[in-house]
Amino acid sequence: MFKGILIEKPGEQTEARLADLENAQLPQGDVTIRIAYSTLNYKDALAITGNGPVVRSFPMVPGIDLAGVVEASDNPAYVPGDKVVLNGWGVGEKHWGGLAERARLNGDWLVPLEPSFTLRQAAAIGTAGYTAMLCVMALERGGVAPDQGEVLVTGAAGGVGSVAVALLSRLGYRVAAMTGRPEERDFLIALGAAEIVDRAEYAEAGKPLGRERWAGAVDVAGGHVLANVCASMRYGGTVAACGLAASMSLPASVAPFILRGVTLAGVDSVMCPRPRRLEAWKRLARDLDPSLLETLSTEITLDEVIPTAARMMAGQVRGRLIVPLLGEAA
Repeated sequence: MFKGILIEKPGEQTEARLADLENAQLPQGDVTIRIAYSTLNYKDALAITGNGPVVRSFPMVPGIDLAGVVEASDNPAYVPGDKVVLNGWGVGEKHWGGLAERARLNGDWLVPLEPSFTLRQAAAIGTAGYTAMLCVMALERGGVAPDQGEVLVTGAAGGVGSVAVALLSRLGYRVAAMTGRPEERDFLIALGAAEIVDRAEYAEAGKPLGRERWAGAVDVAGGHVLANVCASMRYGGTVAACGLAASMSLPASVAPFILRGVTLAGVDSVMCPRPRRLEAWKRLARDLDPSLLETLSTEITLDEVIPTAARMMAGQVRGRLIVPLLGEAA
């Protein structure tokens, strides 16, 4: 027996509860993992609260992240005792995820734990931090360098945004952090933000082209925020878009793209090819100050996951939320 969050759909509405599960209930896969730590992400909160059509089959264990130790393996790449990380690949949506003490899944989805990280640190980074690194890499591919001007990060107090601020600052960029929560100012400055931008300035419909301001941007919001960010990019700038916290729509004009040569680079962390995943994790080991992870993260128990998911949907959570399961002793 092991404990986990289970989402079921007995009628029209989904229901999430803390449950006792059996090994026989685990889905098919060639690697079984004792989970040391999982996390609570925005997508997990959507699944748990039923506020978004995230879960594709029921019953489902949510959790798009896990860090743990291989217990059994039929995959030649892993042996019992190996420390591994998983982010995305549809876990918590189509395949049981990380918010439980055990998982069985496809070993090809796993990434070996970087030697410089503990399992807890890898969970603190999680999909949010790994996505933030993919966004930084997208800006670099777009030619955005620290000497070209300021970089904007939207949703800066959230999981992706907070890690993006920390990464970009350490890499030498001057970072402007956008948030709708002015009380997070000190937190964001501690991460390396040089300027705080009020989200309200970008939340309503704007002009097709605004004043050229940003050399690059990381956007987690979508909607009017993303449209206004694109409109205020400098010539040749790049926007890395990875989220839809505000809206899935993009009420924008083509003007920034055809008149200023702006690039809108989509960043997907779920099905990202393995070579780019490995590169992102190696870059995180090199470019992220591990001492910041304590500033970025808060622990919650498995019992607290369901009520905390509701708080996350209400915008009352900052940074990364770590869920200890079996801990480093896994």
